Amino acid sequence: MLDLHAKPYYLNNDQIKIIEKMVANMSQAAKIGQLFFVIGQDENAVDLEAFVNKYQPGGMMYRPDKAAKIQHELATAQISSKIPLFFAANLESGGNGLITEGTWFGTPLQMAATDDPKSAYELGSVSGNEAHQVGVNMSFAPIVDIDKNFKNPIMNTRTFGSNKNRIIKMVDAQLKGLEENNIIPVVKHFPGDGVDDRDQHLLSSINSLSAEDWMESYGQIYHHLIEEGISTVMIAHIMQPAWERKLQPGIEDKDLRPATSSKLLVNGLLRGVLHFNGLAITDATPMIGYNAALDRKDLLPATINAGIDMILFNKNIDEDYQFVTNAVNNGTISQERLNEAVKRILATKLAQKIMDENGQATFIAKENFSIDYAKHKKMAEAVAKKSVTLVKDRDHLLPMTPKRYPRVRLVVLGDSDDGGFKEGGHVTNLFKERLEMAGFKVTVFDRKHLDFHEVFEEGIADAKQKFDLALYVANVETASNQTTTRLDWIHLMAADSPWFMKSIPTIFVSTANPYHLYDIPSVSTFINAYTGNVPSVEAVIRKLQGHEAFEGKSPVDPFCGDFTTKL
Repeated sequence: MLDLHAKPYYLNNDQIKIIEKMVANMSQAAKIGQLFFVIGQDENAVDLEAFVNKYQPGGMMYRPDKAAKIQHELATAQISSKIPLFFAANLESGGNGLITEGTWFGTPLQMAATDDPKSAYELGSVSGNEAHQVGVNMSFAPIVDIDKNFKNPIMNTRTFGSNKNRIIKMVDAQLKGLEENNIIPVVKHFPGDGVDDRDQHLLSSINSLSAEDWMESYGQIYHHLIEEGISTVMIAHIMQPAWERKLQPGIEDKDLRPATSSKLLVNGLLRGVLHFNGLAITDATPMIGYNAALDRKDLLPATINAGIDMILFNKNIDEDYQFVTNAVNNGTISQERLNEAVKRILATKLAQKIMDENGQATFIAKENFSIDYAKHKKMAEAVAKKSVTLVKDRDHLLPMTPKRYPRVRLVVLGDSDDGGFKEGGHVTNLFKERLEMAGFKVTVFDRKHLDFHEVFEEGIADAKQKFDLALYVANVETASNQTTTRLDWIHLMAADSPWFMKSIPTIFVSTANPYHLYDIPSVSTFINAYTGNVPSVEAVIRKLQGHEAFEGKSPVDPFCGDFTTKL
C-alpha cells in the first residue's frame, strides 16, 4: 500500500493533494508515458521536442557524449516536457559515465581497496558534480551487489567487494557524495548480482542463496538502505528461487521468474518483507535476461503488475507503448495499479526536488557551466596512490628498476573495445611511455604479428637475449554481454603466455579484474590496480620502482580460494 506520508517521500497533506490532482488530470497516454524511462535521444538524429511531446516519458537515460551537447539535449528535453523528467546516467566510476571528457575517477572496487569511505564519497561527489552541471538529476549507482563468485563476468570491479559491512560503509559514502550534488541515487541490482557466474544481460541469472543466507547478506544491505530512506531501487533480471519458494510454497520451477517479472520478489520480498515504499525501476529491458522470461507483450504488463513502476529502455518504442496501452485497455493492468505507479513517480520527483509544487522543473542546466577537471584528477590520483595492491612478490622481484632489469618485454592482454559498454581505458601506450620515461628499454609483444620462429623454436637462452624482465598487464575490463573476464591466451601455442616465468623474472599487473591469479597461479609477483585510468597506471609505475609503498588492501580474495595461487 503506497504511503506518501512515509519514507522515502515524507509529503504533507497539501503535497499529496497536488500529486493526486496531477494524476487525476492526466490522460491515459500521459500516465503510460510516465512509466517509460527511455534511452536518451541524440539531437542530431531526432527532433527532441517532438519526441518528448509524442512519448511523454517519465525519464531519459544518457550514454556518454560531449558535455556541451549533453547539456543542450537535456535542457531542450526538459523545457519540452509537461512533467519534469528524470535524467539518469551510469555514474558508477565517475563523470565519464555521462560526458566523454568527464573524470574517470575509478571503479568501486578501487575505492574499497583504499579501505577508506572517503574515497567512495569522493567518487559520488566528483561524478555527481560533473553530471549535475550538465543537467542530470539521477544516477544508476551505487552498485550494492556482493562479489561472491570470482567467475562472475559482469560484477567484480563494479562492486565494493565481498564484505557486506565494507559495502554498506562505501555505499553510504557514495550516496552522500551524490546527494550533496542534487543527484538521486538508484541502488542496484535487486535481488543481488555476484552469485552466479553468468551475466543477466545474456540470460536470467540466479541468486542461488538460501532465503536465510540472502537475508544475512543482500537482505541486510537493502534493509539498511531502506531504513536510511533510499528513494529508488533498480530491479534486475535475476532470479532468487529460495525467496519465491518461501513466499509461495509449492511453486513449480517453471513458474519461477527473474525479479523484473516476479510479484513475489518485488511486492512480496522488497515491498512486503523489507518494507520498501519507494520507486522501483527495471534494469534495461532489451537484455536477454529480461526477454527470456515471457513474450514481451505479456512481459511488460507483468513487470508493472509485479510492483515495478518504470520500464528502462525499449526495443521498438511504439510497440512497447502499445503493449502497455493494450494491457491497460483490457484490464490486465488495472487503473488502480497504473495510478499507483504514476503517483510513485511524481511523488519521487516532488520529494527529491526535481519538480516543484507547481509541477515545474526546479533546475535546467545553463550553457555556461564550469567543471574543475584538474581538481577532480588530483583527487583520483590520491585514491590511486592508496589503492594499488601488492598481492604477492614471492621471488622479491621488486623493486623493478632500470639497473636490475634494463630491458623489459611488455605484454598487454585485453585492452580492447570489444564487448559491451566499457570505461574505455587503453593502457598499452601509457605503460610503454611511462616505463621509457623511467629509463627502461621497452619492447611490446605484438599479438597480431607473431614471430613464428620465437613461438615454435626459441628457448630460454634466446629469450634472455631479448629481455631481462617480462611485465604482463591485463586490462580485461568488466563489461556487459561477455561470458567471461578470464585470461584468453593466443590459442596458437598460448604464444603470449609467460612459459618462461620460472627462468626469467615476470611481473603481472591487472588494471581491471582482480582475479587473474586463477589463470596464472605460478607467477611470482602479482599486483591489482582495479582501474585502467591514467592515475592508476602512473601509481603502478611508481610503486613498481619502489618510489612509494603499496597501500591497497584487497577487498576480495585475489587468491580465489585456490592454494596454488599462494605458492
